[in-house]
Amino acid sequence: MKNKFPSDKVIQPLQLSGSSPFQFRCHKGIACFNKCCSKIRIFLTPYDIVRMKNRLQISSAEFLERYTYPQELENTDLPVVILKMNDDEIKSCPFVSPEGCTLYTDRPVTCRYYPIGFAAMKRAPVREQEDFYFFVREDHCRGFEEDTEWTVDSWRKDQEAELYDRMNRDWMEILLRKKAMGLAQATERSLQLFYMVCYDLDSFRRFVFESAFLENFKVDPEEVEKMREDDVALLLFGLHWIRERLFGKDEPAEQS
Repeated sequence: MKNKFPSDKVIQPLQLSGSSPFQFRCHKGIACFNKCCSKIRIFLTPYDIVRMKNRLQISSAEFLERYTYPQELENTDLPVVILKMNDDEIKSCPFVSPEGCTLYTDRPVTCRYYPIGFAAMKRAPVREQEDFYFFVREDHCRGFEEDTEWTVDSWRKDQEAELYDRMNRDWMEILLRKKAMGLAQATERSLQLFYMVCYDLDSFRRFVFESAFLENFKVDPEEVEKMREDDVALLLFGLHWIRERLFGKDEPAEQS
């Protein structure tokens, strides 16, 4: 599905490293404040949803119903979820206010990275992953005219993006592997489990603890206890488990 919103975003082709410098600052006094929070299409990651649904104190199922819509990831059969914009004239984010983001400390990783874009690609062998960064410039954005200096690494650390990347690493690995494989079909059951593990974590918890799951899969008892109450522990376990279900256990690294 193509982006249904017009966009003045310009993705600069220059690939940035962690040490690449830039100047940027976004604040309430800037003329373009909040303009980047409308007519946007944000793919939500598993850890995004955990942070946002817990901040709102609602279940993952309620969050998905109220604030997202599903889509199939291009060139795969994997489901992803998109943040649903308001049905107003400017298609604004449901969490933006005149004062800024109402979920700022729990905002999605895409928002944390801005104005940096993040991408990952696979190289042979399939397990090898290369991350890179690039600037996202919009005509209305005046943030690049500010004098606060950053590197990509210092920006990622300041915005807590490093944490989100660690939490979503297995999810990204699944997406990249499926893209590398093309349209090879997963079973309908595997796709349902993928959606539940990645996005509907409360349902996954019931699946683990109210079915024969723990009889069929060996899980360390200490980890089981953490998973009962800790969403992060449950998410990390679930992502690792669903990756193995889709692709099998990783082969040992080749000896050099």
